[in-house]
Amino acid sequence: MSETLRLAIQKSGRLSEDSLNLIKECGIDFNKSDNKLTSKAFNFPIEFLFLRDDDIPGYVEDAVADIGIVGENVLAEKGKEADVVEKLGFSKCRLSIAVPKDFPYNGIASLAGKSIATSYPKILGDYLKKNKVNAEIHEISGSVEIAPNIGLAEGICDLVSSGSTLISNGLKETEVILESQALLIANKHLSKAKKSLVEQLLFRIKSVQRAKNSKYILLNAPANSVDTIIGLLPGVKSPTVMPLAQEGWVSLHSVVKENEFWEIVEKLKAAGAEGILVMPIEKIVI
Repeated sequence: MSETLRLAIQKSGRLSEDSLNLIKECGIDFNKSDNKLTSKAFNFPIEFLFLRDDDIPGYVEDAVADIGIVGENVLAEKGKEADVVEKLGFSKCRLSIAVPKDFPYNGIASLAGKSIATSYPKILGDYLKKNKVNAEIHEISGSVEIAPNIGLAEGICDLVSSGSTLISNGLKETEVILESQALLIANKHLSKAKKSLVEQLLFRIKSVQRAKNSKYILLNAPANSVDTIIGLLPGVKSPTVMPLAQEGWVSLHSVVKENEFWEIVEKLKAAGAEGILVMPIEKIVI
């Protein structure tokens, strides 16, 4: 009987959506029902377990799940044993300390003897200990940002994305103690067969990731400008150059990072490039 890989994914929320989108972009087909906690793929030996994000590190450590997609902040807070297979680059945020705007903050030592509300007591406790600050940690779950306004604590330690929630609650961000993103984690004792399946899945994930911020560009240019234009194009390898029906003109094809393209587009035009087409890429396999 062939092995099946068990993947734990957050059952709802942004991390869940991003994780499932990644799996679909990897060409893996499955059905997810809101009422079901498990699902099997039709075209890859993988079974999905839909769980609370806080439970995923423990399920992976205990081999209930072979692999999981979880926030870096959750893995650090739970302190469970698991191998980090890949940083996935989505669901990025940071765990930060914030205080009221009128709080006289002059460094982390300003919080000595104060109370800090958080859902991440382990990470915060380790950070305070590292910086030799003795502060009271008040553990709460949800709506951490209201703690200073209701007199529960002088500061908070919470996840921050844009910072708009802090601003709307009259808080200012003071210390970033952890940068977080989605991780693919694995049980430390996978069988050889399951490690092979993880490698197959990782191959697909990396192919999708390479394409995320890359664009395929095509342009026409005078043949005598080819060397100049090639020098401007940071591609995967050297661009493809093909002659056009019009004598003295060629077509160049290349793959570039989107932000790099916008940095060089004016230089390309100045070098004689015309009819520049920019197209999305679904996968890059190398």
